[in-house]
Amino acid sequence: MPASDAAAAALADAVPRVFWLDRTEAPEPAPPLEAGAETDLAIVGGGFTGLWAALLAKEAEPERDVVLLEAETCGFGASGRNGGFLEASLTHGLSNGIAHFPAETERLLELGRENLAGIESTLERHAIDARLEKVGAIAVATRPHEVEWVREEAELLREHGEDAVFLEREAVRAEVDSPTYLAGAWQRSGVGLVDPGRLAWGLRRAALELGVRLHERTRVEAIDEAGAAVLLTCPGGKVRARRVVLASGVYPPLVREIRRYVAPVYDYVLVTEPLGDRLDELGWRRRQGLADSGNRFHYYRLTDDDRILWGGYEAVYRFGGPVATRYDADEATHRLLAENFLRTFPQLEGIRFTHRFGGAIDTSSRFCVFFGTKLGGKLAYAAGYTGLGVGATRFGARVALGLVDGTLGDLAELELVRGKPVPYPPEPARWPVIQLTRRALARSDERQGRRGPWLQLLDRLGVGFDS
Repeated sequence: MPASDAAAAALADAVPRVFWLDRTEAPEPAPPLEAGAETDLAIVGGGFTGLWAALLAKEAEPERDVVLLEAETCGFGASGRNGGFLEASLTHGLSNGIAHFPAETERLLELGRENLAGIESTLERHAIDARLEKVGAIAVATRPHEVEWVREEAELLREHGEDAVFLEREAVRAEVDSPTYLAGAWQRSGVGLVDPGRLAWGLRRAALELGVRLHERTRVEAIDEAGAAVLLTCPGGKVRARRVVLASGVYPPLVREIRRYVAPVYDYVLVTEPLGDRLDELGWRRRQGLADSGNRFHYYRLTDDDRILWGGYEAVYRFGGPVATRYDADEATHRLLAENFLRTFPQLEGIRFTHRFGGAIDTSSRFCVFFGTKLGGKLAYAAGYTGLGVGATRFGARVALGLVDGTLGDLAELELVRGKPVPYPPEPARWPVIQLTRRALARSDERQGRRGPWLQLLDRLGVGFDS
């Protein structure tokens, strides 16, 4: 059967719903704001950053009044649509951290490990069953030139204290069997897997139990300074807050300057039916997360009921950067994902996908979170995680809280905290620049990893584009 026909058959019954959120145990939405309110701290956005900010604020000061405002329901955006890779890295991986913050590498590694330990202790303390699996992740080489890349990655990880091993072709295929695999770098520490939906719902429950006032289906339409306070305008009323943490991610920012640094890039995902006994055909006994090593890469993992979640490859940017539910499905991209899946695992011929979905990522040119303050320091924001924020959002929330409260201490001196990414150009230049970069990345994959003049220029400028 031609690849396109096999992909179409595999996708025939896939529903356009977010797998992690498509469950009967989803909590009932909290009531929307229907009158004015006053609070010590208002948090805008009920994704991971906002939920962590609410939880950390109440744990530190139980008497503090905290109001969390979410336009949809908690976890609706990128926090509920990702692959669930939980990493200690705060900088989108060790290599990216070294490239952007060489003088801070060891400190950021230390902070990342502390952050991951903090996540684990929170899950235990609040009895949050996020299906945490500390199984590590394998970066696989599928092209000859990538073999040396993954070998070097394993060596770099070991040099910086991680448990990592390079796997030759036979060894990596003994872990997970694909005819496309040529080698792999298995990072066995500092990486795990979680169920993003259950994590979001668990953090939500814990925040409510600590007394956070949550209003879902409550869109903040404007933020204005009001003397010593900040005024947040919502359809149901106004919230007057002493301090504000803005954690709205990729959605149109209420602070205009964020638009310069974030490009909303759509990432798409497929989820198979449960594999059952067919899992034995892959030998995937240790359940590691996996990702390709090219510029255009897939990430994939097993769910707790032994489905395969398969995402990535194409990073889709549309002119003007719109973010809307109508873009949550993309037929061409989902078909390409299915074809690549069947090429990677031909032994799973006849498998069916049950879910297909997508979501927008807050891509920044340095690939990791950045921070800022406005309104005389009464508002702080964290944004730009670029698709690897499941773990880093807790740190992002910690920094944002420290910024508005003036309690950040020596973290305020970090370049990660003080600096900003190189901004993207505004439209109409942004779209052609991003498309040029996407094409250049694809050509690099096809030319043994050689980076052409455009990518070399971006490298010299210290900027990039990724999902």
